[in-house]
Amino acid sequence: MDSAPNLIPAAPLAATTAQPVAPEEGALRAAAEAFEATFLAQMLDHAGLGRTPGAFGGGSGEGQFASFLVEAQAERLVAAGGIGLADVVFAALRDQEGADDANR
Repeated sequence: MDSAPNLIPAAPLAATTAQPVAPEEGALRAAAEAFEATFLAQMLDHAGLGRTPGAFGGGSGEGQFASFLVEAQAERLVAAGGIGLADVVFAALRDQEGADDANR
């Protein structure tokens, strides 16, 4: 019997396309990547990823744990480069922090 296809290619967790950041900007980058992962998890969930068709359903337990699978897949997508949302959010957060520092 064929196994299910691997939808997320195996990639090292550090294989992002992100620009290197200064140590003090690490928290901003982590927040931007967490935001992108949350966004992707919602999109994957609404697309039906992780749901099994009718006769192969795992009952109520499957429904309770499917969100963990979707979250893990979204995190892997971000680690593999994502869709670029983290880069945009990071740049906006960095610019906002810079503007806040300039106004003090």
